[in-house]
Amino acid sequence: MLSFDEGKKAVVFAREVVDIYVKENNYPELDLGKTFLEKQGAFVTIHTFPDHDLRGCIGIPLPVMPLKDAIVEGAKSATRDPRFPQLEEGELDSIIIEVTILTKPELIKVDKPEEYLLKIEIGRDGLIVEQGFFKGLLLPQVPIEQGWEKQEFLSHTCMKAGLMPEAWQNENIKIFKFTGQIFTEIEPRGKIEEKKLDGSHC
Repeated sequence: MLSFDEGKKAVVFAREVVDIYVKENNYPELDLGKTFLEKQGAFVTIHTFPDHDLRGCIGIPLPVMPLKDAIVEGAKSATRDPRFPQLEEGELDSIIIEVTILTKPELIKVDKPEEYLLKIEIGRDGLIVEQGFFKGLLLPQVPIEQGWEKQEFLSHTCMKAGLMPEAWQNENIKIFKFTGQIFTEIEPRGKIEEKKLDGSHC
C-alpha cells in the first residue's frame, strides 16, 4: 500500500512523464524514494477534462519491474494508446492523469465456472483473463464506472482479451483477480486525491 503522499508523488511523476514525452519524446529521471524501487504493477490512465472520456490507459500488470519504471512505461504508452489518436501537445492542459497501483494478480481457483461469480467482488477486484495467447485486463474501477454486474465484468474482460463474451465458462481458461490503489488529478495539474471505488474521494 502506498501512503497518500506517495500516491500524490506517483501522479505528479506520471504527469511529468506524459508532458515531457509528448513534447520532447523523452522522460524525466527523478529519485522518488525507496517505495518506487520495489517491483509493483501500475497503470496510467488519461481522461479528457472536463468530460472525463477515456483518452488512454496502458500499464504493467505484473510486478516485474520497479514501480517507478512501471509508471514511466504506462505513462509513455498511454499517450500512444492504439485505440486513440496519439496525444498532442495542445491537449496537455485539458487532460487529467490517474495512476492505479496494482497488487500481484491471484489465480481464481474454481471447480466449475459458476463459482467465479462467488469469488469476485465488484468495487474491489480487477480481472485478468488468459487463454493461450489471448490475454485481457480490466482495472477494478471499470465495472463501477460502467455499472456492470459480475457476469458482465467477466464477459467484458473476455472480450478485452479478444475472446467470446462467454469464454469465462470454458474449462481451459485462467482468470486472475487483483486490487488497486487509485490516485488521480481532479483537474489538469490540480489537486490530487485518492479515489475510492464507490466513486468518493478522500
